[in-house]
Amino acid sequence: MASTETTTATGPSAPGGDGPERPVPGGGDRAADGLAGLEAGLDALETPAAQRTPAGRVLRTKVLPPVAAVLLVLAAWQLAAWADLKPDYMLPGPLDVWNALAEEWYRGTILGTVWNSVSRGALGFAASLAIGTPLGLLVARVGFVRAAIGPVLSGLQSLPSVAWVPAAIIWFGLTDATIYAVVLLGAVPSIANGLVGGVDRVPPLHLRAGRTLGATGLRGVRHVLLPAALPGYLSGLKQGWAFSWRSLMAAELIAVSPDLGTGLGQLLENARVLQDMSLVLGAISLILVVGIGIELLVFAPLERRVLRGRGLLARG
Repeated sequence: MASTETTTATGPSAPGGDGPERPVPGGGDRAADGLAGLEAGLDALETPAAQRTPAGRVLRTKVLPPVAAVLLVLAAWQLAAWADLKPDYMLPGPLDVWNALAEEWYRGTILGTVWNSVSRGALGFAASLAIGTPLGLLVARVGFVRAAIGPVLSGLQSLPSVAWVPAAIIWFGLTDATIYAVVLLGAVPSIANGLVGGVDRVPPLHLRAGRTLGATGLRGVRHVLLPAALPGYLSGLKQGWAFSWRSLMAAELIAVSPDLGTGLGQLLENARVLQDMSLVLGAISLILVVGIGIELLVFAPLERRVLRGRGLLARG
């Protein structure tokens, strides 16, 4: 070890360096300091310099492209409405959809509707996270559990969430338990499979190094395995949220009851019953906006932070 090394010097009784060597006091400390300085210098070379991105570049590369895409979609939509490809009651223009949403806003119901769905989605996703994470670790680390449950998880992930709605209604009735059951069945397999994929991509050398340093058992999982599997785990979380949101909309569309309150899925179904196509498209737009908003506000910053911490994304 560097702290136990000593440097030597040629004694004065041996001109030309042929005499006995004697240790120089403090030589080991200087060697350790030099090694630490070398490591710090290498780290500085490998770490990207933190630079503030100019506002004009952010506007040009991050803001304008999605805004231009949205404007193009709205323009194509309006042109299709003007061309009378479908009657007005079947294909209303963007302004008609905006007016329908504005009417719901003036009634004071739109915020409560969005909140009901977002709160259900967040609670269902949190429960799925609490179940899917230990399940994924168990499948990833225990061979016979993977052989028994792994194919089932993959099958559940490919099964459309709407298929669970009739069974959940029979089991739990038209209650919140039905909605949360469908969300769990849709999101848990995605989260578990994402963690399994992340663990499978962890280099075995990392795990051996952790065991050598004493990180075994739960300490090894917390300090070595989960941090190393974090990129794959995060991908599973993103997919799990997408599945939970889709499952929630499927459950709200079918399990409609005054006792459940109005969510975005119920709003969409009510608009269909009333044959109000403007409100139908408005509800679809709100579902899309919420999904994109969660991605941009929660998962995208988290993913950037994880990738930057591993040197996979330039700062700025």
